[in-house]
Amino acid sequence: MHLKFLFYFVIFYQLSTVFSTNLGRYDVLANENDDGITRFFAVGDWGGLPFLPYETPSEIAVAETMGKLGKKLNTSFQLALGDNFYFDGVQSAKDSRFQHTFEHVFSATSLQTPWYVLAGNHDHLGNVSAQIEYGKTSKRWIFPDYFYSFSLWQSDKQKKLIDFVMIDTVILCGGGNLSDWEHTPLEGPKNEYVAEAYWQWIEEQLRQSTAPYLIVSGHFPIYSIAEHGPTKCLVDRLRPLLHQYQATTYFCGHDHNLQHLVDDMNGSHLDYFVIGAANFIENSHAHQQDVPPNSLKFFWAGSIVFGGFGLIEVDKTQMNFSFIDRSEKTLYQTIMKPRF
Repeated sequence: MHLKFLFYFVIFYQLSTVFSTNLGRYDVLANENDDGITRFFAVGDWGGLPFLPYETPSEIAVAETMGKLGKKLNTSFQLALGDNFYFDGVQSAKDSRFQHTFEHVFSATSLQTPWYVLAGNHDHLGNVSAQIEYGKTSKRWIFPDYFYSFSLWQSDKQKKLIDFVMIDTVILCGGGNLSDWEHTPLEGPKNEYVAEAYWQWIEEQLRQSTAPYLIVSGHFPIYSIAEHGPTKCLVDRLRPLLHQYQATTYFCGHDHNLQHLVDDMNGSHLDYFVIGAANFIENSHAHQQDVPPNSLKFFWAGSIVFGGFGLIEVDKTQMNFSFIDRSEKTLYQTIMKPRF
């Protein structure tokens, strides 16, 4: 038991050291438009194909629409929510998939802005460290570690507007050998001591957050009505933390559709957004009975050539979330207020 504690302490100390020395390195300044609003995209499960043509009709449609809308709205950055390269990730930082599935597809000038990346289960079937390594030479691919945080600052650099916490749900919950055709319960973390150290790091990030909005993003959903359904590990461990520290919302992918769910705990309200419809589309309601009653507010699974993504518009008074399809149509919209 003493050795277990020592191992846990060393891992947590290393994490604290890494993230404290990089404080502010990945932060971004608000790119306010004439209306005083900063805009950015969230897109998940966009990872193309491992064979020619290396992309899907949905991915192309989503990329083109993001490019057009990004130019029109002067968007600032993107959140990439995992399953970046189907079906088995990449093998090295020089893997041609970076060009075929990412650079050549999301090529619009408006998308040459930071992409804040996290890993999904399909990325773990390959070499996630290669995706991290790619970020050392890319001008826009930001993926410094499996877990990291950054902030959106107001343009005057005086106050933060949003704190972001990016997490690896495979390390926390297992599923590193999971394909989209396997819907078995997750086996738990590969290394429980490393996972526990990361849980402590997550709580510390939530505790330290001082921004009026707090967004936590991972690949696996906490709640979902679709093919994979809720992730018990996250329902048991992450959901209570998000409520305890009054997070604004949790973004994820994994299920190949668009969803908005809500729930309340001890007077705290939390929004959940599943944003996994950028490559494949799955119209599953297999787990509709496994989410809290009346929690589902929106569900969409368009045709295979449509696809969709999230648009976030934020200022000091409110954060507006919209689901957008390939025709730039707003499918759904909701508003979240500052935490304080």
